[in-house]
Amino acid sequence: MGGSMNTEKTKAAGGDPVAVADRLGRPLQSLRVSLLDRCNFRCRYCMPAELFGPDHAFLDSRRWMSFSEIERVVRVFVSLGVTRIRLTGGEPLLRPGMIEAVTRIASIDGIEDIALTTNGSRLKQMAPSLVEAGLHRVTLSIDSLDQATLERMSGSHASVTRIIEGLDAALDCGLPVKLNTVLIRGINEDQIMPLVEMSRGKGVPLRFIEYMDVGNTNGWCMDQVVTEAEVRAVISRHYPLKPLPPAIAGETAVRFEYADRPGLEVGFVSSVTRPFCRGCNRARLSSDGQLFTCLFASTGTDLLSGLRSGGSDQQLRDRIRSVWGLRRDRYSEERSAPLQSEPGRIDWKKIEMSYIGG
Repeated sequence: MGGSMNTEKTKAAGGDPVAVADRLGRPLQSLRVSLLDRCNFRCRYCMPAELFGPDHAFLDSRRWMSFSEIERVVRVFVSLGVTRIRLTGGEPLLRPGMIEAVTRIASIDGIEDIALTTNGSRLKQMAPSLVEAGLHRVTLSIDSLDQATLERMSGSHASVTRIIEGLDAALDCGLPVKLNTVLIRGINEDQIMPLVEMSRGKGVPLRFIEYMDVGNTNGWCMDQVVTEAEVRAVISRHYPLKPLPPAIAGETAVRFEYADRPGLEVGFVSSVTRPFCRGCNRARLSSDGQLFTCLFASTGTDLLSGLRSGGSDQQLRDRIRSVWGLRRDRYSEERSAPLQSEPGRIDWKKIEMSYIGG
């Protein structure tokens, strides 16, 4: 049951991946792999501290996929058309030895992009090793440049200084960085322009993400959503924006460039006010090997048990193909109707983002 040495041939005759599509015709092209369900932050929109306290029962580390198992599963996904991998968590840089996961994935033919999402708390010391292992780029989450506001958003003693040091270390290593910011009304919407100015000063793209109703514990309600339209209006008062076409299929962000800085982007991930379900080509794999076909899914499909009981790559491939072929998820679109008739909280049961990855 190990890594690539025991892996069956993962491409069709002629060497091309065997593409699969779901019931809405959406191809499987991107895979997000959660390395663990633990994090050293307690962000309000993901792992609120009052519910993820010291006694919270996280997964036993023995249930995590090993790095050889991750490599094997990723190879099978690549054989089905996946070309883009994102490593997530929890906080993926907390996973002991996680550089090995990057190295193994980077060795797989057919992968065009390997990205990692991090809160930045360990990025300064790990950036050189990530580059050496073959990581292509980093998405760095930062919700405020004001220390008190960051602590409130993160539910922890997260350090603005440490996150910026991580950003600078990655850039110094030649690792492309994109910034992600979740806005929650009444907490950090005053950080829009400080973050814009910082990203412009460092020449890195910035994404503003609408506060979403992921999981069941973040206390989401529509009144707390700072919409894309609002954020764009704030930025446009200072810097005119020019729309950009999608860079890749299934892109989640609507992208703009600054009129006075061609090539420098700001983008908006607007799942609440501008759902993009019809172009979603992303599967998600939890750290214990559960396959999820939507960020807002309520259940997953166990892939790891089959591997550990001696299942073949072909059986794994058939399982993934079957699950994806039945997929018809479009939660963000379906959410719109009840929001219009009864604005407020959505009470549908969903998996927690800290378990499935963002």
